[in-house]
Amino acid sequence: MKSRPVLPRRLGALLALGASLAVHAGEVQVAVAANFAGPMKTLAADFQKATGHTAVLASGATGKFYAQIRSGAPFDVFLAADEETPARLDKEGATVPGSRFTYAFGKLVLWSAKPDLVDAQGEVLKRGSFAHLALAAPRLAPYGAAAVETMTRLGVLAPLTPKLVQGESIGQTFGFVSSGNAELGFVALSQVWENGALKSGSAWIVPGELHRPIRQDAVLLARGKDNAAAVALMAFLRSDAAKAVIRSFGYGI
Repeated sequence: MKSRPVLPRRLGALLALGASLAVHAGEVQVAVAANFAGPMKTLAADFQKATGHTAVLASGATGKFYAQIRSGAPFDVFLAADEETPARLDKEGATVPGSRFTYAFGKLVLWSAKPDLVDAQGEVLKRGSFAHLALAAPRLAPYGAAAVETMTRLGVLAPLTPKLVQGESIGQTFGFVSSGNAELGFVALSQVWENGALKSGSAWIVPGELHRPIRQDAVLLARGKDNAAAVALMAFLRSDAAKAVIRSFGYGI
């Protein structure tokens, strides 16, 4: 009678761990502000490798997500582009108390797909030598509100108003500029930045003193209270590994 081969102890332990993760792996529905869609895809893959849980992502404007959550949309975790919206959901009893925290500080950038259009000081805004300037809708997207605040402080909002093209989210705004439908626009640095460098085009990183800080908060929604995957994701976002990924996309921590 042939004896069964004995698995090496380490391999057996790994297989047991994999089986355990498969049994206990869960799914978390995540509403992600459009500016953070790229980083969150990377983080979701890392999260799955580390925990076995799957993060299902939906990206869009923070203001629209607020309305959807209040109407009963099935999200477990909300990563907003501001701090006000999660705080408002807190006050309205739509979250798990004490779960809210700041996961990133966003950076606004004036960007063009054209290599030589945007100068390093943003003087192109004062020259106005372009037909269309894109920004996200200020009432829906915090990056759009920051863009308006920046132009107001520079004294260029009134002359540029006829040239403004609004996207309903920072994702759509980026699409306007990358496609050339708008020569330049205010987008999130994370959309055009990777590993410490501009990916393409030309850009001016807007100084922080020209607008209020873009403090981005995450919160565990009431629906996710008893979801182990949702709780695990909130913890993962605060880990050193996650912070390293977030920084690589140009965010402050």
